Amino acid sequence: MSKLVLQSLTKRFGGLVAVNGVDLEMTEGEILGIIGPNGAGKTTLINLISGIHVPTSGNVFFDGKDISTFPAHERSKMGIARTFQLIHPLENLTALQNVMIGFMFAQGMNQKDAGVAAQKTCESLKLEHVERDVGQLTILETKKMEIAKTLACGPKVLFLDEVMAGLNSDETKDLIETVKRIAQEHNLAIGVVEHVMGVIKMLTARVIVLDAGEIIAQGPYNEVSQKPEVIKAYLGGEA
Repeated sequence: MSKLVLQSLTKRFGGLVAVNGVDLEMTEGEILGIIGPNGAGKTTLINLISGIHVPTSGNVFFDGKDISTFPAHERSKMGIARTFQLIHPLENLTALQNVMIGFMFAQGMNQKDAGVAAQKTCESLKLEHVERDVGQLTILETKKMEIAKTLACGPKVLFLDEVMAGLNSDETKDLIETVKRIAQEHNLAIGVVEHVMGVIKMLTARVIVLDAGEIIAQGPYNEVSQKPEVIKAYLGGEA
């Protein structure tokens, strides 16, 4: 069973402490919500796990191995994948070709095998008409394509950074069901950064709340959302 463990993970940028002593465990099959106000350290935490940043102190363990100093491409090969808030698809290519390239580079497939694998992955996400140029895709279709590209890496852990942003209510429901299906079919651990609390409530089994780089609460959403420290830091009320 794949397992991600963070121990006292800390990242400083000069005098700014973006992530401060975070301890966390994730196991396959789990969907974890990661919430907190702007500037709380959510994306920085994902960057530390995926290898974009190296921690100032603390450790990242994956499947029992300390990967704290491993570069991003090595972590990707081990099974750690993520999406980005800003999507940059390969222009002048079709949706299918964008996903194919993921299989070709991440898994060394030839063009024919990558095409078959990409088609199957797109179908599993209910992404249709993949022969269209990426410029013709809707926002929802573009986001599904980005998720398909991460699945091409064969991940064991997947982080979705505000993947629901910009979607209407029907599109959001569609993507929630898609993420649930991915977790079940691929038995992944999925971390979801999201500002829409209805999404977190419907999608996740466990939530961590970050504030000023620290985890101030964790547990089921219905419990966490009632904690005075969470209401004060994030949900807009008084403690």
